[in-house]
Amino acid sequence: MVISIPELYDRYRECAGVSTDTRKITEGCLYVALKGDKFDGNLFANDALEKGARYALVDNPDLATDNRYLLVDDSLLALQELARYHRNRLGIPVIGLTGSNGKTTTKELIASVLSRKYRTYATLGNLNNHIGVPLTLLGIDETYEIAVVEMGANHQGEIRLLCSIAQPTHGLITNIGKAHLEGFGGVEGVRKGKGELFDFLATTGGTVFVNAQSEVLMAMFAERLFREAVFYQLTDQYEILTDNPVVVYKDEVGQVVTTHLPGRYNFDNMAAALCLGKFFGVPAEAANEAIASYNPTNNRSQIIRKGSNTIVMDAYNANPSSMAAAIQNFMKQDAAHKVLILGDMYELGDESPAEHAALGELIAQGRFDTVILAGKDMRYALGALPKAYYFPDKFSLHNWIMDNPFQDTAILIKGSRGMGLESVVQFL
Repeated sequence: MVISIPELYDRYRECAGVSTDTRKITEGCLYVALKGDKFDGNLFANDALEKGARYALVDNPDLATDNRYLLVDDSLLALQELARYHRNRLGIPVIGLTGSNGKTTTKELIASVLSRKYRTYATLGNLNNHIGVPLTLLGIDETYEIAVVEMGANHQGEIRLLCSIAQPTHGLITNIGKAHLEGFGGVEGVRKGKGELFDFLATTGGTVFVNAQSEVLMAMFAERLFREAVFYQLTDQYEILTDNPVVVYKDEVGQVVTTHLPGRYNFDNMAAALCLGKFFGVPAEAANEAIASYNPTNNRSQIIRKGSNTIVMDAYNANPSSMAAAIQNFMKQDAAHKVLILGDMYELGDESPAEHAALGELIAQGRFDTVILAGKDMRYALGALPKAYYFPDKFSLHNWIMDNPFQDTAILIKGSRGMGLESVVQFL
């Protein structure tokens, strides 16, 4: 017999966490059997129970042989409805966050700042899609006072779905850029898709935070009627003293803060976190300390010292907007020798040749001792870079780097997640 969501919620309350992966089963958890193109989680339900799961949520009636199996029509929809049901019983602010670039860094900075005053729950890692957001919400218990939920999307309608589940009371869009162009159908599609968060907040009377120096975000704000709006990145609030090699800024009362993050683009992320901290009553000194102490370890804007070399590891993901920002910042960096190691930008569809060619033209404007390109689409950048080294695969890239070691060099490593360019570091 199919279980109702209220009944399922009662079973969830008996459990110690939720898992969709039998390799990560914890004692007493709820296992949710999801299906994909090449797998069926129902087939592993018994394995999950044997490993210690309290219940297994399945949508195959043939498997529901006893009361440990919770039968639903669709496991994914049930997971989403369960998360929504739980969210509606949480009487705390939920900050929804999306954007083309900087989502995870901004999320972590906001959580770091808010944690100075509140018990804060934030999206773990990159759990920001139609599965990750429900899992994030189901990880919040009654001891938390505020939540920061990252929302990712690669097509229109996805943010709308995630908002319907997370029900954010507050929210912000980091920026609108050239990300997931294939799924969104172009930059205007990105604007509409990310704007679904603004649509939700305007309809529900939520509070929106807007980067006042972004013409695109200000235009999107003007298209909607909000109950409450807060603006950040105003020039009279903060002053960037330097962004080379890391951001050093002065706040509105003159306190100088040295961070662990490089680049003007990362200051936008910091400003968002400081704005939310101020809105929620976090003392300025505590907020600045939170920003200063944040040190990324996730291949996002991470600075690594290896021997005499300084590596800017920004290889978690890449698109034309984030790639341009990282390279332009690297151009300004003060270093005796500079090397670029860049990998393909994914999910650009028909725009990929033109965007990689444009990237080559941008690189040609800077002064770099060595430019190294990897991946099948980076060949389109070679037209503007006749002296660049090009490798269609990482194996040959690794071999070349081992044979040509660098010393006293600043190195920027950036590419899309599928390239996995963090593997290069071990050979430097």
